[in-house]
Amino acid sequence: MDRSETELMLKGYGLTTAEIFYRMPDFQRVLNSYVWQDYDLAPDHKRLFEFIEFWQREIEGPLHSVRFTHRKLIGPGEWRNMVGEFTLH
Repeated sequence: MDRSETELMLKGYGLTTAEIFYRMPDFQRVLNSYVWQDYDLAPDHKRLFEFIEFWQREIEGPLHSVRFTHRKLIGPGEWRNMVGEFTLH
């Protein structure tokens, strides 16, 4: 079941961004990078680790390193539903 980004953020999810460094099978001296983003829960980062496991299982480019950051964009106390709008001038 897909949930909206707002629903995920209100449930505690934050935006996780990972920069994945890997080597091409034919060019081992060349280091490439791939940027991955998804909403994930800290400190477990289940979706990030699932992606890394998928990479190791399905993609031929061996991983060199992974650097990531996690940021909660909003929390339940920072959001409120507005019913109306008042405009002046």
